[in-house]
Amino acid sequence: MNSFSPNMLKTYQTCPKKFYYKFIEQINVPTSFLKFEQGKKIHALANYYLQKINISRIETALNENETELWHSLLNNPFFQKNCYKSEYSLTCKINNYWVGGRLDAVVKDDEKYYILDYKTGSIPKNPEYDYQTMIYLLCLEENLKNKFPISFVYIDVKNTKNYVIEYNEKLKKEYSKRLTNICNEITNDTIYKCNPSNCKFCEYSKLCPKTDN
Repeated sequence: MNSFSPNMLKTYQTCPKKFYYKFIEQINVPTSFLKFEQGKKIHALANYYLQKINISRIETALNENETELWHSLLNNPFFQKNCYKSEYSLTCKINNYWVGGRLDAVVKDDEKYYILDYKTGSIPKNPEYDYQTMIYLLCLEENLKNKFPISFVYIDVKNTKNYVIEYNEKLKKEYSKRLTNICNEITNDTIYKCNPSNCKFCEYSKLCPKTDN
């Protein structure tokens, strides 16, 4: 594989067989995207706004709940910082593996750069060690060449809360180790066993014979 994304690593951790179907066999299963539409609207609007595109007509198309979420994000103190990049795709090499993804936004002030990730749903259960957190911080540090300190900010738009992770050398070493370990595991896997505890919610459950359990 050319590069590992947070989604790929999360999928493998959830169920290696699902990873196999989705990313190796590249089987696409139709799913409903209705629950993601609200988040997609807010992300698109934020990107236009940070790029200083006139969004006045788009704002009038939002429903009441979407408008509330948008104003929550607009009023967030981190979102009001100076925009460095929006919808920012980055990759970097961790030992023998390339990892990467697309950051919602990177903002800055005189002291620090901040990776922003807007959540209209829930923040990860263990945000400090979420694959998204680890990959994005390592990639941005590589890109910035240690210009400034970096923090990762999960913005809980619905509940108007922020979860801030301060990046440091200790985390850098731990992130590199964890990412290398799971990339090694994926690369050396030849079985891709099904995780039966995930079958109830898996879109590939009808394809999976589950004969390897």
